[in-house]
Amino acid sequence: MPVQTPTATTQHNDRPSDQGPAPAGRGKILVGAVLLVLITAGVVTFLNRSSEADALAKETEAVSVPTVAVVQPQTEPGNDELVLPGNLQAFEESPIFARTNGYLLRWYKDIGSKVQKGELLAAIDTPEVDQELSQARATREQVKSALELAKISADRWANLRKSDSVSQQEADQQASGYQQGQANLAAAEANVRRLEQLESFKNVYAPFSGVLTRRNVDPGALINSGAGATGKELFDIARVDPLRVYVSVPQAYAPSMKVGVKAVVTLQEFPGQKFTGVIARTADAIDPATRTLNTEVDVPNKDGKLLPGSFGQVHFATGTSVSRITIPVNAMLFRAEGPQAAVVDKDGKVHLQPISIGRDFGATLEILGGLDVSNQIVINPADSLEEGQKVHVAKPKAGDAHS
Repeated sequence: MPVQTPTATTQHNDRPSDQGPAPAGRGKILVGAVLLVLITAGVVTFLNRSSEADALAKETEAVSVPTVAVVQPQTEPGNDELVLPGNLQAFEESPIFARTNGYLLRWYKDIGSKVQKGELLAAIDTPEVDQELSQARATREQVKSALELAKISADRWANLRKSDSVSQQEADQQASGYQQGQANLAAAEANVRRLEQLESFKNVYAPFSGVLTRRNVDPGALINSGAGATGKELFDIARVDPLRVYVSVPQAYAPSMKVGVKAVVTLQEFPGQKFTGVIARTADAIDPATRTLNTEVDVPNKDGKLLPGSFGQVHFATGTSVSRITIPVNAMLFRAEGPQAAVVDKDGKVHLQPISIGRDFGATLEILGGLDVSNQIVINPADSLEEGQKVHVAKPKAGDAHS
């Protein structure tokens, strides 16, 4: 049988062809793997850096947005009683000056004395006025004597003129002398009356019923008449029944202040006691500086329990019980635009809302307009807070309450 050499030859030729390309393919695979690793590492690094940049931007944005504490306006039940501070003053008050010069002889009433109209308060020694009055009276008697002689002469010359014993000019001169004497007598009598009036001022009387609140002189003190630079008041007298109570009523309640409306006055030194009065008059004009109406309440004070100059609370029945809104006093902004409140909306943006303020209760303020009970108001707002600014609302702490 013939030997099949081609088969062996074929097998010999195929072995080198299978082993030749193996190293080149492995290198390509290795290079591709390395490139894939580098690309993956670059992508991961880029993504990490982008994520860090986004996180930093978000953190920066979060830090730039301020965090504020907010509170909602409180609704308080309405009260048909308006309570305002008032100043008690005497119904009439006047200093008493001397109308003549001299020395204080004695005083009859001291401070705290209740006096009636026309009652004697003091006596003044007026030696100079006394001497002037005596001289004036003597001068008047001289003028009277001269007038009688002038009358006799005028009558005599008038009779002589009828018989043509004297000229008409001489008769007229005597008649004129008599008329001049009458004028001199009138002047002398006027001077006497003036000095008599000054003499009457040596006794000082009460001009009206009241109480003496001050005495400024003692016996022997030099007294100068009048209220000028040299004059000195002797007494101060005040009428304390009734008393005037002056109240500054806010403009919002001015329409309720009518003459005849009753008011109640209370004082701290008389707890539980009420003194009833009525509105006697108002200024009928709002003070532009305070936006209030000056109102006078007259209160009877027969027993003198109320003292002029005291401070009290005046209660008015306003006839309205509308609920009022109040906010903490530290929630208000003072700016050139007027009083404002910083309101935070549902999107976390600030809106500067103008407000109208009513009464000041110390820790809280009454708001007449500009806010609603649903508003969120910033407490202790910063001066840099602006309209439309984004803010974070802080969570309320336990124990926080509207004060």
